[in-house]
Amino acid sequence: MSTTSTMTTANARVKGPIVWLDMDQKELDDAYDQLVYAPNRDQVAKRRLANSAAARERLGLPQRLAYGSAPNEGLDLYRSPIVLSAAPIAIFVHGGAWRAGTASEHAFLAEPFVHAGAHVAILDFMNVDEAGGSLFPLVEQVRRAVGFVYRNAERLGGDRNRLFLMSHSSGSHLAGCVLTSDWRKEDLPADIVKGALLSSGMYDLKPVRLSKRSQYVKFTDAMEQELSAIRHIDRLRAPLVLTYGTCETPEFQRQSRDFAAAVKAAGKPAELLVGEGYNHFEMLETLANPYGLLGHAMLKLMGLSRR
Repeated sequence: MSTTSTMTTANARVKGPIVWLDMDQKELDDAYDQLVYAPNRDQVAKRRLANSAAARERLGLPQRLAYGSAPNEGLDLYRSPIVLSAAPIAIFVHGGAWRAGTASEHAFLAEPFVHAGAHVAILDFMNVDEAGGSLFPLVEQVRRAVGFVYRNAERLGGDRNRLFLMSHSSGSHLAGCVLTSDWRKEDLPADIVKGALLSSGMYDLKPVRLSKRSQYVKFTDAMEQELSAIRHIDRLRAPLVLTYGTCETPEFQRQSRDFAAAVKAAGKPAELLVGEGYNHFEMLETLANPYGLLGHAMLKLMGLSRR
């Protein structure tokens, strides 16, 4: 046997005990670590910042609005100059493993929708570290932001009966929780959101809880149960578009497939879109393109035309 073959055999990883499906601990940890499957993460992040700065140059600075009293309870509103009143409103919930991300770095997403006649609200909210490891405060803030936009839609020049959600990654987890909320407890209509595009998200926290994300999220049985959207499809009122890229982690692909299948099995509308050749971070960029996979799908969901 050659020296190279001997080294390869010696360095081969021995699979450990199965933790989830057919995965051992390392495989499951890798399946919830985007960098393992998307090594160009930092390059895409730099592009996102540059594209957002360029978008603000073209669109102008957004109107900053507070939807709550905490410093991080704010949103950036980009208004469409095409529709002076009663415009549909798209609300974007960013990702970042529940730990990172800001509204300002996602300004680039607003441009195609503003040009098509929609206002765009991009949310800020606390991260899980600020919340002491709990995801409940993040969900509550996003829910409060949606309620704020609904209650103030007319003042913002929007149509409260045409609110839509769009989201990415951990933001899609939060959006899924909001979509399966019991809005009647807040004296708001159960169908407050008229449609949602959830890209590359998580809808069942059980495997996430078993992964290394539990090092910074303090999962509990109550959190896993209440904040797993797939377990509350009975509360879902909005048509869904669920998406993932073929170069994403196996778990992020499976989560979207399983959620779409469960929603359809419940007799509710759901469409599953697959981005061929896109990784987790590249998928988000297609939302900023009216001809891209997500941008085209979101415009269609809102009943808008490309411009």
